[in-house]
Amino acid sequence: MAVELKTVAEDETGMRLDRWFKLHYPDLSFGHLQKLARTGQVRVDGGRIKTSTRLESGQSVRIPPLGGEVESNASAGKGAAVGAGASGKGGAGQAPGMLRGSRGESEDLAFLRSLILYEDKDVMVLNKPFGLAVQGGSGTYRHVDKLLETMRDKDGQRPRLVHRIDKDTCGCLLIAKTRLAASTLAKSFRSRAARKVYWAVVPHVPKPRQGRISTYLARDEGEERMRVARHGEDDASHAITYYAVVDQAAQKMSWLSLKPVTGRTHQLRAHLAHIGHPILGDPKYFNIENWELPGGLQNKLHLLARRIVIPHPRGEGMIDVSAPLPPHMAQSFAVLGFDASQYDPILEAPEG
Repeated sequence: MAVELKTVAEDETGMRLDRWFKLHYPDLSFGHLQKLARTGQVRVDGGRIKTSTRLESGQSVRIPPLGGEVESNASAGKGAAVGAGASGKGGAGQAPGMLRGSRGESEDLAFLRSLILYEDKDVMVLNKPFGLAVQGGSGTYRHVDKLLETMRDKDGQRPRLVHRIDKDTCGCLLIAKTRLAASTLAKSFRSRAARKVYWAVVPHVPKPRQGRISTYLARDEGEERMRVARHGEDDASHAITYYAVVDQAAQKMSWLSLKPVTGRTHQLRAHLAHIGHPILGDPKYFNIENWELPGGLQNKLHLLARRIVIPHPRGEGMIDVSAPLPPHMAQSFAVLGFDASQYDPILEAPEG
């Protein structure tokens, strides 16, 4: 394994370094990480750090060759076949470690280019499909960050992630094509100059129909989910979401427009579960007992990163991109009688 540099995502701001490694490298022991940090093999923005250091979005984490259990865990899948997955491409029998200089590379590049909603010399916005992870993890070998390897330029520079959305969330994913763009866009996210609008389908109708959710969120120990926490708890981060009901199907289902002011892990999913309206198809947060899925709706996460508006990194106005409904949500909208051409009511919601 070679040395890697990973960029801290917007929703990882405030996360301790040891928690960040647990998220991305779950098989790496805490003792091994402590040794790597103590000897300077793990660094942040080139500087030495402690495992308790809190990270900020846009920072660069140096990942040395991890070896041992972690390396063998990653390499165990290299001989395994990769099916069509979310893309319908990639070819059965393609080894996930063999991208460059192969038929798989050209197929992956074609797939990635098919997702582009907007592109210029500095920025891309991808329409990320359901089921495609943004970054790798334990057992995940096909993901956006790896697919971006196929877009290295003649100088060896590759596009970079500047934020993340969950594997089962669809829609707008912003990618920086240059180091300058990555740095500038990360600052825009930190300063909350970026506006993001999500669409979700939830059971029943929230009251009030438009409101603000403000809680602290912390990772549930031993679980890959977030929980509502008390102010002052270790690793608890403040999270604010605005929501509005766009339309409803009687009292059974609602289409919500969501504007996250902060960008915490699973923020929208945890917040909507907290107010009693978990997102339809959410395997981690849907907790309504004896609730039956209406006929004609698929049991997949109904969450779309609908729109992103952010200053262009060169100061050339605003990037404003919207993503279409994914197939399973389009099917649900048709069944429920929702009209996706309606005006989004909370794009200009206050910043809290």
